Amino acid sequence: MVLAARGHCLPQVVYWGAPLPADEDLETLARAHAIDVTGGMLDANPDLSLCPEASRSFPGQPGLILRDTDGSPLLPKFAFLRDDSADGDLDLVYSDEANGLTLTFRFQRDIETRIITAKTILEATRPVHLHWLAGPVLPAPQQSEEMIDVSGRWCGEFQLNRTAWSPGIRYRENRTGRTGHEHFPGLLIPCIGATNTQGEAYGFHYGWSGGHRMIAEELPDGRRQIQWGHAARMETNADTRFESASLYVTYSQTGLNGCAASFQRHLRDRIVTWTKPGVPRPVHYNCWEAVYFDHKLPVLKDIASRAAKLGAERFVLDDGWFGNRDDDTRSLSDWEVDPRKYPDGLGPLIDHVHAEGMTFGIWFEPEMINPDSDIHRAHPDWALGAEDQTLGRQQKAMNMALPEVRDFIYDRMAAILSRHEIDYVKWDHNRVLPMPDADQTRGSYALIDRLRTDFPNVEIESCASGGGRIDFGIMKRTQRVWLSDSNDALERLRIQHDAALFLPLAVAGSHVGPRRCHTSGRMFDISFRAWVAAQRHMGFEMDPRELNAHEAAVLSEVTSWWKRNRDWMQHADILRLDASDPAIMAEQQMPRDGHRFVVFAGKGATSAQIAPRPLRLTSLDPAARYRVELINRNNAPALSRGHPILKEGPIEVSGTWLMHHGLTLPWHFPDTMWVIEGHRL
Repeated sequence: MVLAARGHCLPQVVYWGAPLPADEDLETLARAHAIDVTGGMLDANPDLSLCPEASRSFPGQPGLILRDTDGSPLLPKFAFLRDDSADGDLDLVYSDEANGLTLTFRFQRDIETRIITAKTILEATRPVHLHWLAGPVLPAPQQSEEMIDVSGRWCGEFQLNRTAWSPGIRYRENRTGRTGHEHFPGLLIPCIGATNTQGEAYGFHYGWSGGHRMIAEELPDGRRQIQWGHAARMETNADTRFESASLYVTYSQTGLNGCAASFQRHLRDRIVTWTKPGVPRPVHYNCWEAVYFDHKLPVLKDIASRAAKLGAERFVLDDGWFGNRDDDTRSLSDWEVDPRKYPDGLGPLIDHVHAEGMTFGIWFEPEMINPDSDIHRAHPDWALGAEDQTLGRQQKAMNMALPEVRDFIYDRMAAILSRHEIDYVKWDHNRVLPMPDADQTRGSYALIDRLRTDFPNVEIESCASGGGRIDFGIMKRTQRVWLSDSNDALERLRIQHDAALFLPLAVAGSHVGPRRCHTSGRMFDISFRAWVAAQRHMGFEMDPRELNAHEAAVLSEVTSWWKRNRDWMQHADILRLDASDPAIMAEQQMPRDGHRFVVFAGKGATSAQIAPRPLRLTSLDPAARYRVELINRNNAPALSRGHPILKEGPIEVSGTWLMHHGLTLPWHFPDTMWVIEGHRL
């Protein structure tokens, strides 16, 4: 990435892409970047700078909109002040002396993950009102016909949208106050001809857990800009300092997978702070879809024993253990153990779980409150928003900007965590906020940071009705995300496939759900459910008492396979494959040294053609030979009547053949998964 500036003006990105020769003449490059001037234009083109300024006649969306203390509009005009650089970090500092403003652009590069982290900071000599502050504004490639952003819904997260470039703006704003199922803050821009595995692509992620805004604008002159920032008017108070969240960007010459691998590595290796580095990710058991609010100690003990026998290593007690919580209408914020359900406290259950060789986790929804709760009756002013607001899941949000609210929540949670040996908190967030407010997000961050400091060995999962709060901002404070409340294996297959553009296996929880899915009503074979869960951080969430002997055996076998492979899989890249059959969603998980891989080929629909099309692999050594084996070939149905060689046993082939011809798999039904292991010889 090359930045350049004319005179004292703000800098602009004049090149971003493949590495340049070390002796490239950057002055010539900067001059060669300039576009021509013709009729109907100004006599010079205003720069598409890191913060486009309305005061310099920029024809598109400005990067900064603010008002003075008295509310009068300000039109800043910044000039160079200084630059500070060291060890791959760069600060570019600009000032507007007339308006008493300083603007800093901060860049950090990571050569290993190929991620550039960027941030914009605004400082003023007196309190000012901020309407909009973009992180460093970057150009979008001209050699692109479309952009890919991410939408979704409850039980249908990470839906990819392809939008053609055209004059004007693609404007997406999330005003729900949390990251949102509907607006994951990510953007991918493939250049013409790019696929999952080949071509050029650019990636963006805005690491903020509150409301955010994305602008992708094509100017009349053809230039394109990308802006990310907090949602407009999220800063409700005048202040002397504002900053954007971190904007993570990357460039790839290996298709969308290059962006995905960079985001996965950076999140896993740079963002997440692991409570027990080097310890394998444990197999989960979560009791929610087994008992819901109906907690009975003998039943929970029985379920825990069965889960341990199946291979679970962590037992998570979900909603319903506190207050008078018999349904979702009451007791949120009354974080004390329910003596009706647990007359001797949580100790007997925790002791039983530990005796079965599992660790213990527990559910909280700290930022929420039910009107029907002791705390709301005592402190109705602690709730965020108007008294007559529309409730969400029978609840309001706590006002996390208030120190007394954070202190109360901390004290209640710390009491539980101090009293018991608990190594995991499932942290839920089940409703959107009544309005976006940056102070709410900062308050939640402060509470989590305080708990992490005082309980450093407690891992936290970010759950928000599933995938409603997943971003690199919350992941600085947590170690796992719950991708979706849907345990429907077919829906999970697609959600996991698309979420892999940003998220690695190590943080992405995936559970084997009940035989009949509680959110879709569909029924799937245990093998399909188990292998879909084995694609990510594996767990169970069904009632193990419903399993027959065959189902228990299959689940135990797949769980054992996952345990044998998790050490390398949790550090592997997840590479999406370009399946020639639209019915197939396939991925290749492979560590950076490429010595082995596993391919998951899930079939989500009936194919148009009779026989499976070859599945090309990616990123292998063309000259190397690989031993490839279909490890679940015994699952081939009776309608698979031929003799493809993979049904007979392992084969040895070249990387070239695997990438240019591909694997010919046996015929199989929809809603099934083939699993292929490969080893470089």
